[in-house]
Amino acid sequence: MSATHFIADLHLVDDHAPAARRLAGYLAGPARDADALYVLGDLFDVWIGDDGSTARHAATLDAFRALADTGVPIYFMRGNRDFAVGPTFEARSRLRIIDDPTVLTLYGVPTLLAHGDVFCSDDVAHQLFRAKYTDARWRERRLALPLWLRRVVARRARRRSAAAKTTKPAYIMDVNRTTVAAMAAEYDVARIIHGHTHRPADHDDGIARHVLADWRPDRAEVLVVDRNGIRRAPLGAGGGFA
Repeated sequence: MSATHFIADLHLVDDHAPAARRLAGYLAGPARDADALYVLGDLFDVWIGDDGSTARHAATLDAFRALADTGVPIYFMRGNRDFAVGPTFEARSRLRIIDDPTVLTLYGVPTLLAHGDVFCSDDVAHQLFRAKYTDARWRERRLALPLWLRRVVARRARRRSAAAKTTKPAYIMDVNRTTVAAMAAEYDVARIIHGHTHRPADHDDGIARHVLADWRPDRAEVLVVDRNGIRRAPLGAGGGFA
């Protein structure tokens, strides 16, 4: 049966990370049976620009391209960690960059796709950052900085983010249900699929909401959607469905 696959929040450090090897196996295996594959942000732990990050992830980009060459369409939505992907990334990987959010009708069901941080409206500091990184002009100015300076800025940002997570209440880093309901009504959808929060679960609070799993050494999964509904497909270390 045909199906569409969704993944997010792999936070790849480089091509040698266990998650990158697992992803390569998945792209060469189960992904080839998909109608399409959507990557909903934070594929990389950081992407400082095509000029500074492509070489570090060259094998991963080539693995995506090999999947695209089989005829499977693959789509990428920028996340807060990899907002700086650009035309070299897109050409090398053949991932097609899509807007956040995006609406599509998925096997007859109107579905809103998002990275997910747009729903975390209680986290005011992050929303201020999101307003910047989703602005193409801001990204252009950031990418005009020297590569060495972008590396310094990225390191400082990761340190600040890690420190902030130790002090923020848990609810602030999760979705605001009022925001979720408002966006579902605005886009007139019956279902939402997103990542970002690292809280994989299937919710039904008047709107079906499916949160993608972040990939960890002991857990990786693909959200599989078909005409019969939604299931979570765990991946083994080699990238095949477990």
